[in-house]
Amino acid sequence: MRPYVLGADSPAELSAWVGALRRCAAPLGGAYSRDSEGSWFRSLFVHKVDPRKDAHSNLLSKKETSNLYKIQFHNVKPECLDAYNSLTEEVLPKLHLDADYPCDLVGNWNTWYGEQDQAVHLWRFSGGYPALMDCMNKLKQNKEYLDFRKERSRMLLSRRNQLLLEFSFWNEPLPRQGPNIYELRTYKLKPGTMIEWGNNWARAIKYRQENQEAVGGFFSQIGELYVVHHLWAYKDLQSREETRNAAWRKRGWDENVYYTVPLIRTMESRIMIPLKISPLQ
Repeated sequence: MRPYVLGADSPAELSAWVGALRRCAAPLGGAYSRDSEGSWFRSLFVHKVDPRKDAHSNLLSKKETSNLYKIQFHNVKPECLDAYNSLTEEVLPKLHLDADYPCDLVGNWNTWYGEQDQAVHLWRFSGGYPALMDCMNKLKQNKEYLDFRKERSRMLLSRRNQLLLEFSFWNEPLPRQGPNIYELRTYKLKPGTMIEWGNNWARAIKYRQENQEAVGGFFSQIGELYVVHHLWAYKDLQSREETRNAAWRKRGWDENVYYTVPLIRTMESRIMIPLKISPLQ
């Protein structure tokens, strides 16, 4: 199918139209060449994109903090899940009692519904990438941590992680009393749509605050990119159902869904139960 040019209704008219423009433009451009003709002609049909003045991470993340988050997903051998939880609950609190590590434990969970025999961990590094590297370098010298990793590795099938920033308009994840269940909703967006996603959710998050269910919202910086994680807390599955249904009765929530669904490639929901050591209970 040929490109449509205003005023050209046939191939002959299109050719005449281009020829006339070429004759008009030739004196302005000096010497004529077929290469310059090709690039000039292509420019008529190429959409020009205005480059952004800043990275979307700077536009969407919190300016008043320099927090960096790490999320880890551990797929555990089914027969080892209890031993894995016990080892984690024994060692991790000791590491985080040391004030020399610029790292806070945010939450630790087992997946209840979703991918089975899975553990999810979330850390905050106060000070961004320098704090992350400082912490990693210190852990390399910590014998208890190295022994912990060696023992833990025997229990795992696979593991993966991502480095995240938090959306400026979301709540900061703070410790909370339980008992609660947690839902981690993960959205993989089409590349180039993160700003649009953020603009819509900046307006919509107010519809999900009445029951204090909004825990934190993050987007990936390293690892799989254009990934968004929304973390929610509910008393139970029935409370989750009622809270989500109530959002649909608020004018404006349907607009957010309408405008953000086309931005999504895939989405996933995990229902998670906190471990005993998790600050988010």
